[in-house]
Amino acid sequence: MTSSPGALLRAAARSKICRAVVVLVLLAGASGGWWLSSSDGPDHPKGVSGFATGVQRGVYDKYGQLLRDYLPGVMPGVQLRLDNSQGSVDNISRVLAGQDSFAIATADAVAEYDGPGKERLRAIARLYDDYLQLVVPAGSPVQRAADLRGMRVGVGQGLSGVNLVTKRLLAGAGLDPEKDITAAPLGVGEAADRLRAGELDAFFWSGGLPTSVLSDLASQFPIRIVPLGDLAESVHQQEGGGMDAYRAATIPADAYPKALPIPRTAVATLAVPNLLITRDDVDTGLVEGLTKAVLDSRDSIGDKVHAAQLVDLRTAVYTDPLPLHDGAKRYYASVKP
Repeated sequence: MTSSPGALLRAAARSKICRAVVVLVLLAGASGGWWLSSSDGPDHPKGVSGFATGVQRGVYDKYGQLLRDYLPGVMPGVQLRLDNSQGSVDNISRVLAGQDSFAIATADAVAEYDGPGKERLRAIARLYDDYLQLVVPAGSPVQRAADLRGMRVGVGQGLSGVNLVTKRLLAGAGLDPEKDITAAPLGVGEAADRLRAGELDAFFWSGGLPTSVLSDLASQFPIRIVPLGDLAESVHQQEGGGMDAYRAATIPADAYPKALPIPRTAVATLAVPNLLITRDDVDTGLVEGLTKAVLDSRDSIGDKVHAAQLVDLRTAVYTDPLPLHDGAKRYYASVKP
């Protein structure tokens, strides 16, 4: 039976529509489904990314835990695997070796680092500053770093930023860590435990304020924070990498409410910025999304890691001595007033 002209026209129209749908589907497949996801923000690979933090019970460790818990709510399908490490120097090596995609490191450790591939390092954000802290029992005779001669002193683990700056502080105080003290390469948690047990006379720490380990220690054992401000000039003269990483700073009197002396006074010291770092080959969309998450999570993370309250859009872009990763640049450009 012969179809009517109207039926033939309707069939032809249906055929064109079907062909158009097929073409759209094929285009969508070839372009990664952009038309289905273009409203979801920057595209990024899903899966697990390594994040090198630091010693257990340290500020890096706690910050990493909170960022890991925050991330899935804003970047579905992305997870952070936290890797404890010795600290900043170790973290830089881990990122460059491909063991981790992200890490936190102090600016002085980045400037000092001279291992292979350093030119591939990129920054995501300046986070908060670490304050250099020398902790002693409240009744200790130590009033300045030079008084540590002959004592058992925690100097941070070998690949930590603590160890790097402790060597400079001791040199500034006229002390050789190989001869003039009994150096103990310990993380902050173990150093606090040993000080309380009477197995250490003092320990150095570089961390955000307040560091919970020190707050906990002060609530169980009387401690005192020794001023280090007299060593500022010497530490500046020892810096490498063509940058001025350290600044004069003051530990507020209320940073550790249970620490002595009473009445409490502010303590002169030095501070160094922390940088969130990555490599140049880490996915641009992933870095852009992580940059946004770091800035957006400031208040929620800052409730538990008080130093994180200082993460700020106006200062995050100042990541000397590292250039920003392209993904971080893209995020900052998107929110620029």
